Amino acid sequence: MLPRFVAFASLGRKALPNQYDLFALALIFAGFIAISHISGGLTVPLEAPESTVTSLDVRNLPYYALRTTLRMFAAIGASLLFTFTYATLAAKSRRAEMILIPILDVLQSVPILGFLSFTVTFFLGLFPGSILGAECAAVFAIFTSQAWNMAFSFYQSLRTVPRDLNEVARGFQLSGWQKFWQLEAPFAMPGLIWNTMMSMSGGWFFVVASEAIAVGDTTVKLPGIGAYLALAIEQKSIGAVIAAILAMLVVIIAYDQLLFRPLVVFGSRFRVELTASQTKERSWVTQLFTRTQWVRALMRGPGLMFQNIALWRLELPGLRPRALEAAPRRNRVSWLIDALWLILVVLVTLWSAWLVVDYVRQTLSWGDLREAILLTLITMVRVVLLMALATLIWVPVGVWIGLRPALAEKIQPLAQFLAAFPANVIFPVAVVLIVRFALNPDIWLSFLIVFGTQWYILFNVIAGASAFPNDLKEAAANFHIHGWDWWKSVIIPGIFPYYVTGALTASGGSWNAAIVAEYVKWGDQTISAHGIGAYIAEATADGDFPKIVLGVAVMSIFVIMFNRLFWRPLFAMGERRLRID
Repeated sequence: MLPRFVAFASLGRKALPNQYDLFALALIFAGFIAISHISGGLTVPLEAPESTVTSLDVRNLPYYALRTTLRMFAAIGASLLFTFTYATLAAKSRRAEMILIPILDVLQSVPILGFLSFTVTFFLGLFPGSILGAECAAVFAIFTSQAWNMAFSFYQSLRTVPRDLNEVARGFQLSGWQKFWQLEAPFAMPGLIWNTMMSMSGGWFFVVASEAIAVGDTTVKLPGIGAYLALAIEQKSIGAVIAAILAMLVVIIAYDQLLFRPLVVFGSRFRVELTASQTKERSWVTQLFTRTQWVRALMRGPGLMFQNIALWRLELPGLRPRALEAAPRRNRVSWLIDALWLILVVLVTLWSAWLVVDYVRQTLSWGDLREAILLTLITMVRVVLLMALATLIWVPVGVWIGLRPALAEKIQPLAQFLAAFPANVIFPVAVVLIVRFALNPDIWLSFLIVFGTQWYILFNVIAGASAFPNDLKEAAANFHIHGWDWWKSVIIPGIFPYYVTGALTASGGSWNAAIVAEYVKWGDQTISAHGIGAYIAEATADGDFPKIVLGVAVMSIFVIMFNRLFWRPLFAMGERRLRID
């Protein structure tokens, strides 16, 4: 009788939530309550007093922080959906790659203000009279600062899956769907997680432009930290600027500990290595949820459902393995399809170029084109020099951090905060110092360009060093490879594909950041440097759409050419020769 009672009591204890369940459920319910609290402000009329930021009262900052965080997570969700579809299609289909990757180069080069100039009116018309239209415009603007980096990272990972793992998948006769979820997505997970963190921080960098929207006569300020910061800069309130920075720091630490740190721990399970690392990533949130009973039981059903879906034997048409497409012997039909596809791509490109030329030539002259080209060359010199400087500084730092998981755990929140730190906060210092000491804006404003984009290099190098196989580390140590030989023969080849992805995205982001950095304001003071960024920013402020189109088009052409002639060959070299197999 007693054993039955003990067994029954044990079963009863398992049926009851433990203390970890209570804490985990408290976190979950707190998130739902926060979302429900701020969702009421998403449908108010656009003219309502509470629909815009009107006060620098610090008591409003918690609400503003929640509104900003919701927009950023909505944008990151859309970015993940875009990444898993767009990047996968580009990596799996050679014909799709011919058009999708150049388009991605163009989208990466188009500045945030270039998107806002033409999308604000569309979204406001989509939800007339409601704040929801402006919210969609803000989310879309944040999306454009996040998605390209994540897509490039996922594309790079899918293209560099080790050959021996591909052979194993072929030996097990995995379908395309099964191979994607069982091999390719897990392999890409460490890099994608770190780039998602970087994209989240990149969204903070442009949050002022996305929440304080001003295009010509159209001005919309949404409740959020970005609009609060823009108002503080407009009114020259140093105290409010500091308060906004502190609120941003609290938010970054919160979502780092509650979301990204557990994701980094999760992603560490998918490293390609033959021997286990001696140092494991840790997260108190992960440990909390693994000790729950109710929460784990509730998640068991969705987990099994996803596992079953991932094991479906699906073959998606047109997404054949690239190894098969690259076979030396291809029939005439395949060559004909390739030729027709290339002709179609060229015709669409020429048609798009003609639309731009026809729109611009109605009000602008050849002199305007020469000016735009000259200013773009000036900005390109800035970007190249700053990218070289950022590479020399952050590649060694990223390797040092990435090879030490315990150190990465401590530095991760600081790195996210620095990456998220808006350049607008530096504007007061830059303006005051340039005016006070009569400095040259063409030189001293240049550093603001790389302020928010250098972190793409750091985060990708950390991801590459973190994913570096432990068995290769041990092999290098056993063969006593040290110093420059270790850098040249071991770690640089190991992180090179990750570095190229980060540098390519940082390069595109630097062109984008030039819009903010070459044309700065502090109150009624404005300082500008010579460059295409200041050209586009001034045209946007004046509502001069032909000049906006001309500036964006010239910048996009330069970025595409730079990527095609420099970054893409480096990417191909990393894919062919410097990959871990």
